Amino acid sequence: MPQANVIVVGNEKGGAGKSTIAIHTAVALLHGKARVAVIDLDVRQQTLGHFFANRRTWLAANEAEAPMPVEVPVALDSDALVGTPEDEAVARFHEAFASAREAADFLIVDTPGSDTALSRAAHSLADVIVTPMNDSFVDFDMLGVVDPVTLELKRHSVYAESVWNSRKARAATDRKMIDWVVLRNRLASTEARNRKRLDERVNALSRKVGFRIGPGLRDRVIYRELFPFGLTIADLSPKIRPVAMSLQHVAARQELRAVMSALGLTGFDDEILAAE
Repeated sequence: MPQANVIVVGNEKGGAGKSTIAIHTAVALLHGKARVAVIDLDVRQQTLGHFFANRRTWLAANEAEAPMPVEVPVALDSDALVGTPEDEAVARFHEAFASAREAADFLIVDTPGSDTALSRAAHSLADVIVTPMNDSFVDFDMLGVVDPVTLELKRHSVYAESVWNSRKARAATDRKMIDWVVLRNRLASTEARNRKRLDERVNALSRKVGFRIGPGLRDRVIYRELFPFGLTIADLSPKIRPVAMSLQHVAARQELRAVMSALGLTGFDDEILAAE
């Protein structure tokens, strides 16, 4: 059987929107009739795991139906995994990874906002690495270093180095090049001059280290509003509508469709706009 396409969502900076992207990508693929497996490697926060636990509970309480992924835990007790030696934790991840990859068309791995052995292991096994970043030089600092006087790009930074090493190792192992996509989250209005400067540096770095650039998700209330229910904008329909619909929700659906397109997941986004 063909193995699942592995999508690793990663960025060593917290608050970049990794779990939001992982959640929405997984649910959009589910509504596109794909079999999806998920692994949450953020063993402390477990945002992805909590979302799907909320989803299961809300659907049962409201006698509603919506697709669910195959959830594959690295350990039955995530708290206990925190103190597990790195070698053992990575071995457990590889077991979970092998199981999840056989059970789905797509495997989505959400990683923590820090450099860990588990995160490095996941990056090395990716087919696609998705890196959300907020539109600011604070987030860009994880990818590239700029001159403090001229703001010219000097070199790539720590996370870009980590991804580069993962890509080299993967190419040496099975001659496969990992696709890397950086999603530009427009989380707040940014002064035009500053955005232009940032755009230039991101584009320069993309040419230097070889990533593609795509649109991310804005900081919309609807994304946060639906999280406690375990739902996304792709789930909203006449039968599933825990909040009132508005034109902003339609715009959010269009954003999600643009993300799916940027990731090359065409053919799976038709259901995203079905409930408009």
